[in-house]
Formats: sequence, C-alpha cells, structure tokens
Amino acid sequence: MPIHDDILAYNAAQSPGDRRICDALAETIHQTLAKKAPAGLESKIWHRHPVWFLDGNPIVGYSRLKDCVRLLFWSGQSFDEPGLTPEGSFKAAEARYTSEDEISAKNLKRWLAKSINIQWDYKNIVKRRGRLERLK
Repeated sequence: MPIHDDILAYNAAQSPGDRRICDALAETIHQTLAKKAPAGLESKIWHRHPVWFLDGNPIVGYSRLKDCVRLLFWSGQSFDEPGLTPEGSFKAAEARYTSEDEISAKNLKRWLAKSINIQWDYKNIVKRRGRLERLK
C-alpha cells in the first residue's frame, strides 16, 4: 500500500525545508507501520493533517506549525521515551523538527513500534465524555 495521495499533496504544499521533513516522516512512518502493524492500518488527512490510524484509532501524525513540523503520538506520554514532550491535557506527546537532519530514524522507529503496542482509545473519547481508556 503506497502513501496516500492526499498526504503526498500535503507534503508537496510545504516549503522546501519543511517538505523534506514531512517526506522523511511520512516515508519512515508508512514503511515502519506497514511492516509492523496488524491489519487495520489506515492513513489520511484528518483535521487538515496527515494521520495514521489503527482500527480507527489515531496513533501518529504530523503538522506544520509556525516555526517547525510537529510529530505527534496520541499515546506518546505512555511511551516513557526521551525526545518526546507532553502535549495537551490527554496522553499525547510530541517532537518538533526544524530540519530533516534532526530526525533520528532509530528513535522514530522505536516510537512507532510503541505506538502500535501502547494505545489509548481516542476513537471513543467523545462517547466517554472525555475519559480515555487504555487499549493495549
């Protein structure tokens, strides 16, 4: 399964430096999850940003911010990993990049493996009135 055309278009719309970051993230995310993830992997533009899902639950995505590209793991605070900082009031954690060479493929692949095995149920957060439950 190739990278979704909408994600490629999102990356192509970025400045040259940000595009290199987005392309590197998309390629590593896609290749790693396609090899390691069970059935149910999906990627698409969600709320205007590239996001990968397992069984309808968002696990990783990235977005262009004013001064960087933010990589977000929805359950990342539970990974207990250096290089990821808490984001928001739930379980998300992020890494921010201003250059492609700041991306550590080794770290990214390790975080992606954890994103498959450590998940909080964001898919049903509205149904549960903002309460998260651990899936894996």
